[in-house]
Amino acid sequence: MIDVTIIGAGICGALIAHKLSKFNLNVLVLEKENDVALGATGANSAMVHSGHDPKPGTLKCKYNLLGNRMYKDVCADLQVDFDQIGAYVVATSLEEEQKIDVLVKQCIEREVPYEVLTGEQARVNEPNLSDNITKALSLPTTAVVTPWLVTMAAMEESMLNNVQLRLNYEVNQINKKDDYFLINDEIKTKVIVNCAGSHCDDITNLLRVSPYKVETKKGEYYVLDHTGEQLVHHVIYPVPTAKGKGVLAVPTVHHNILLGPNSDFVEDKDDVATGTGLDYVKRELSKTIKNVPFNKMIHTFAGNRPHIDLNDFYIQEDDEIKGFIHVAGIESPGISAAPAIAKDVVENMILPKFSVALKQKYIKRKPYINMAKMSKEEKNDLIHKDPDFGKLICRCEKVSLGEIKDVINRECGATTIKGVKMRCRPGMGRCQGGFCEPEVVKIIQKQLDKKLEEVKLDKNNSQIFTAYAKEDL
Repeated sequence: MIDVTIIGAGICGALIAHKLSKFNLNVLVLEKENDVALGATGANSAMVHSGHDPKPGTLKCKYNLLGNRMYKDVCADLQVDFDQIGAYVVATSLEEEQKIDVLVKQCIEREVPYEVLTGEQARVNEPNLSDNITKALSLPTTAVVTPWLVTMAAMEESMLNNVQLRLNYEVNQINKKDDYFLINDEIKTKVIVNCAGSHCDDITNLLRVSPYKVETKKGEYYVLDHTGEQLVHHVIYPVPTAKGKGVLAVPTVHHNILLGPNSDFVEDKDDVATGTGLDYVKRELSKTIKNVPFNKMIHTFAGNRPHIDLNDFYIQEDDEIKGFIHVAGIESPGISAAPAIAKDVVENMILPKFSVALKQKYIKRKPYINMAKMSKEEKNDLIHKDPDFGKLICRCEKVSLGEIKDVINRECGATTIKGVKMRCRPGMGRCQGGFCEPEVVKIIQKQLDKKLEEVKLDKNNSQIFTAYAKEDL
């Protein structure tokens, strides 16, 4: 019998599993894809909002504020990057200046640090701000993270402490028994936590009519190369509108710049194609940023966010079915809110159902090996111990064979090209895998003892090779 089953291995599911892994509980995580963090967690603005913007009285406001204050410690505990670079919300008209005044009032009420700058003052620090900007709200507690690495680190450490992860597992049946749930006629569990993102209502509908309907918003982004002079050093927001926070410029922890997103509803919950939304991003960005070097664009991508018709997060035990916990509608500021959501769900919704103690022995993960951050002496020492760390595979991001083997041969290890890319960055640079991807395929093939045609780009329908050109190969 499983104590707690979490459906969905995005950032909320992983952080809930991580908190539960510290207790003497039998925990299982189910994920329909072949890796964690392949949904909304893997394609977003990669930032921790200050909490200045969400509507007062909402769960978005509550969890954003709490999550922002937790993030530095969470990232330190998981040994992943956290960079508190700050943000500017910028106005280009009197009407927009009045909206900044509203945000200032919210900052005061929420004890969010802030400073109001003139356009001229803001351009001293950010010379590429548009000349039309007349006022800026500085938010120093805004930070950037890598959400999928937070997720992967949390899941890896959870698995080191006996949490089970089942990938490629789609939940299509749930039956409520007297004191447990039966999933797909095989998994007995006392508690279910529904963290299925855009499919949360589909999961709930297996038991009863869902109290919310999930619609999917797609956001498209440009990624700029991290070479040369950086376009901006803070996150740059326009003033928010009814559609959301608007088109942003976001420096990442790796010093690329994300530009986006748009925000459009799509019928297909899994549609992540890029298209005309990128034109919208360009137009909107021109209102706040000048001198955007689109000739240094190296990648575009899209991500979907689960929006529910209640216009807020839905985080609670089900009103009708005890033991079924909803973590639904986790759109922006979902990444920012995730640590606080996990804490609340575990401490106030799950643990009261069990009489359990903390584990006496807890295993901490070792961080991914990142030679780019090492001193010359540290690199030489590592290469002396294992020559694979001296064999360069990705020239753009300076990633070695040893680093790639390391991220494959771990709990919650990479099994696909994108899985390797997300963990240690081969293919993230200027050539986008043009040189290193064939080598990564061979490394995955060898390390996991796969046939060449079994190596996937990312999801299960993304074969790189379908057949051999010559039968004798």
